[in-house]
Parts: sequence; structure tokens; C-alpha cells
Amino acid sequence: MSLSIPDIVQLLSSRATTWYGQEAVSQLDHALQCAYLAESANETPQTVAAALLHDLGHMLSTERTLVTEQDGKPAKDDLHQFVALPFLRSRFGDAVLEPIKLHVDAKRYLCAVDAGYWDSLSAASKHSLELQGGRFDAAQVLAFEALPFYAEAVRLRRYDDLAKVPGQITPPLSHYADVMHQVSTA
Repeated sequence: MSLSIPDIVQLLSSRATTWYGQEAVSQLDHALQCAYLAESANETPQTVAAALLHDLGHMLSTERTLVTEQDGKPAKDDLHQFVALPFLRSRFGDAVLEPIKLHVDAKRYLCAVDAGYWDSLSAASKHSLELQGGRFDAAQVLAFEALPFYAEAVRLRRYDDLAKVPGQITPPLSHYADVMHQVSTA
């Protein structure tokens, strides 16, 4: 089933109002902040749309993330970077979809190539990284760098890491709906 842009807006308006993992912002605030950071950095509209939609899989997943009883942290990765792709494929091209698909691997990549990156991650992000396979080895770094849109995914990852500021003012969701319409291939 393909999601229309009004469907996406409705999903973000209704299911993204819960807390974003163990961060101090909602999923919607996180998505809007991520898109705003990309837009402020003069990214292409496709990368701005990818920044907005990068965690949509969390809202579409039919499988609830298992939580351990001891610490309330997820016990396994939900593979959210892949969940949204079938719902978005008929609406957006690779310039939107590939950075979404690669944003988790971009975190693994950055941990391998940027000595200070691990220390900049929140505790929740460090925990999810371990569930997602940990930092890349040298061969994985080279393979990742050979992928189309890897650079956009790395920039998206950086925006993702910064988009956790309580009370941050951003343009409204309707603004980014216009961006989605602009880059829609449907």
C-alpha cells in the first residue's frame, strides 16, 4: 500500500506525538527539527523530505519493539529504516528513499571514521547502535562509501543526531508537506 502525502501528514500528526525513544522530544518534533536542520543547511528538497521521513518506519511498524524489564530500553532493533520504504516507493524517488534507507548505516559509518562521533551520541542512540550492529569495520566503510547517496545519508545522520532539542521552533508540518509535494514523483 502506498501512502499519499495527506496520509503521511495524518500519520505524523497522530502517531508521531509520542516520545522519540528515550529522548526529550516527540517523534514529530524530531522529524520537524531534522527537516529544518537540512533545510537550513541548503540541502536539496529531496534531502529535506528524507530528513522529515527518516523515522517514519517507527510509526508504521506492526511489530512493537521489545523492551527489557530491567532498564526500559529496546531489546532488539526494529529495522525502521526499511519499514517505510514500500509505503513511500511509488511516491518518492531514490534521492529521498536512499538516505532514509542508509541513515542507520550512516551512524555505524560515522562511528568508524570519526573518532569523536561515538562520544557525541546520546545514551539512547549508543544503545540503538549496538542493536544495529555497532561500528563498521574497514571493509564496510569502503562498501558504504561506494553507495549512491551515502554522502546525503551521512549529512542526514548528523541532522538526526542534532534534532533532539526540547522546545525548538521549526516551520510547521504543512511547510514540509509542501516540500514533499514538490519532490513527489507520483
